[in-house]
Amino acid sequence: MKLLITGGAGFIGSAVVRRAICDGHQVVSLDALTYAGCIENVAPISDAPDYIFVRADIRDRAALDAVLAQHQPDAVMHLAAESHVDRSIDGPGTFIETNVIGTYTLLEAARAHWMGLGRPGSFRVHHISTDEVYGSLGATGQFTEETPYSPRSPYSASKAAGDHLVRAWHKTYGLPVVLSNCSNNYGPYHFPEKFIPVVILTALAGQPIPVYGQGENVRDWLYVEDHAEALLRVVQRGRVGRTYNIGGENEVRNIDLVQMICAILDAKRPKATPYADQITFVIDRPGHDQRYAIDATRIRRELGWRPLVTLEEGLERTVQWYLDNETWWRALMKQEGVGERLGVKA
Repeated sequence: MKLLITGGAGFIGSAVVRRAICDGHQVVSLDALTYAGCIENVAPISDAPDYIFVRADIRDRAALDAVLAQHQPDAVMHLAAESHVDRSIDGPGTFIETNVIGTYTLLEAARAHWMGLGRPGSFRVHHISTDEVYGSLGATGQFTEETPYSPRSPYSASKAAGDHLVRAWHKTYGLPVVLSNCSNNYGPYHFPEKFIPVVILTALAGQPIPVYGQGENVRDWLYVEDHAEALLRVVQRGRVGRTYNIGGENEVRNIDLVQMICAILDAKRPKATPYADQITFVIDRPGHDQRYAIDATRIRRELGWRPLVTLEEGLERTVQWYLDNETWWRALMKQEGVGERLGVKA
C-alpha cells in the first residue's frame, strides 16, 4: 500500500512509519514538527526509497489537498495529535485546534480526494485514538468498543470529538473509515515529558522521581512496536466503519511500574543506593482517571492480533534504549515545558 501517515515524526507515528517501510509499504509522512515531533525518530529508514517526508500542518487544507493530489495514497493513517494530558489542562486551546479542527480539515480533504477518484471502495481513512475517551474504570471491568464515551480531561474530550467527527463523516458522506482506540503506549523514542521517560530520566539524574497521588492509578501498557503492527492490520484488513480497541494486556499500578523501572536501572546502571529511594509522591493531577483497561477481543478475533511483548521485556528494552540514546533525549529536554510539572493550574 501507499500510506499517508499524519504525525509521522511523533512517538507512535514514527513507529508506524518504521514498521510500514520494513513491511514493504510506500510511506508519505506528514508532520508539522511541533515541539513533540522529532525527525530523528525515523532516522533508521530516512534513506529508504519508499519514504517521503512532508512538513505540513493538518489544519492547512491547501497543503493536505496538494499532498493527496501529488501522492495518491491508498489510505490515510491519522496519528497527528496533541496528546499530553497535563499540557491540555494548562492550555486546552491547542488541543481543540489540532485534535478537533485538524481532524475536521483532514476529513474534508480526504473526502474531496476520495470523491475526485470516483469513491473507490479500496480507499481508507484510519483514525487513531485513545482509550481515555471512555473515561475512568473502577476496580473491575474493561473498555469495549461499545463502552459509552465519558472523557474527563481536555485532551480526552478533544480526541472524543475527533472520533465522533470521523464516524459522522462515514455515516453522512460514506467516507470509508476505520478507527482504533489504544491503551497507554511506551517504548523507544517516547517523548521525555511522558510518564515512563520521566521516571527513567529523573532517576538517572539523581532527582526525585515524581509519582502522582499515591501511585494507585492503573494503566494497561502497550509496547509501541506491538501497537504499530496492530495499526497496520487495522488499516489493511479492518472492516469499514468498525472500531478496534488495542490493548497491551499489561495492567499495573503506577507505583509498581516505577518500582519495576528502578529495579531495571539498579541492574543496568547500579549506584550506591537503590533508585527506588528517589520515589517522591506529588500532588495529583486534576481529574486523574483511576483505571484504564482494554478488552481487545475484537481485534484478536477478527484480525488475529495480540501483543507479543510482555511488560517486563518491554520495560527492559525501553530502559536500555534510553541508556544508549542520550544524545536524542538530551536535545528534547530543551523544549518548552519539558522537565517542568505541568497540569496543576486548575
